[in-house]
Amino acid sequence: MQSLKNSPSPLKRPRLTPQPPPTPPNPQTLTTNKPSKWTPLNLTQSELSLPLTFPTGQTFRWKKTGPLQYTGPIGPHLISLKHLQNGDVCYHIHTSPSEPAAKSALLDFLNMGISLGELWEGFSASDCRFAELAKYLAGARVLRQDPVECLLQFLCSSNNNIARITKMVDFLASLGSHLGNVEGFEFHEFPSLERLSLVSEVELRNAGFGYRSAPQSSLLFSVRRSFKQAKYITGTVDVLQSKHSGGAEWLLSLRKLDLQEAIDALCTLPGVGPKVAACIALFSLDQHHAIPVDTHVWKIATRYLLPELAGVRLTPKLCSRVAEAFCE
Repeated sequence: MQSLKNSPSPLKRPRLTPQPPPTPPNPQTLTTNKPSKWTPLNLTQSELSLPLTFPTGQTFRWKKTGPLQYTGPIGPHLISLKHLQNGDVCYHIHTSPSEPAAKSALLDFLNMGISLGELWEGFSASDCRFAELAKYLAGARVLRQDPVECLLQFLCSSNNNIARITKMVDFLASLGSHLGNVEGFEFHEFPSLERLSLVSEVELRNAGFGYRSAPQSSLLFSVRRSFKQAKYITGTVDVLQSKHSGGAEWLLSLRKLDLQEAIDALCTLPGVGPKVAACIALFSLDQHHAIPVDTHVWKIATRYLLPELAGVRLTPKLCSRVAEAFCE
């Protein structure tokens, strides 16, 4: 882990001052919560399945706002996606400084330069197990998220379940500019690193970062874990802020590196280990051959790909072997 000796003590950070109520949205840019204008995205369900893409742990910021409808922010744009009865996908822009920019950001976010149909055909021809499951996985698309936003989300993911992760991510997001309300959900633009640098470790602890219900006998361990997670977030923000080119630019530059180089760079950040780094690389850095290995992936690997390792304890070295097996 990168040393934080030269970083200011998180307990000496300025406390946040109360903010005035958000300015009412400009009626010229914010539409009603019941959108009347839906635009076809020219995507079939086999290229984008919303239920197989959004509530599956890639991102924790998109909410289900209707039957087969999901809403979320992409930068300053608030957008809803939904399936029509025939499965095709359409979108509605709730608020945006520019509708063309919003559509461009949406296509980039959805990784639309990649054809799932072609991949599925190639994967099915190469692997009989994939061919057997492919009909259930059509449209499961890997997103291309903003690296800062993705990194902070997955720092919240360690030792937490999806409900807890979502609550923590919602707290961080609430520090950004308010974009609107859709079906009772409040949406914000993700805050900048400068804004996040004003949040103290104590404030994150008080917001419950990292805490997870535990038996009384292990409560002390749980609290310590909470303190560590708050420290990881403030420490990572400090490190990114110290980057000569800027933290956001430094993260974007990792898209140009080989996978292992990107993983190694991410692991210099406080609280980022190989699995979290693989998630960030896969979901935001164009490293589509990154394989985050957890206990679930390990069980699949030992059952179908590496049966000779069944019963063996998972180690960092074996994580690399599992990743190679999946890639092959």
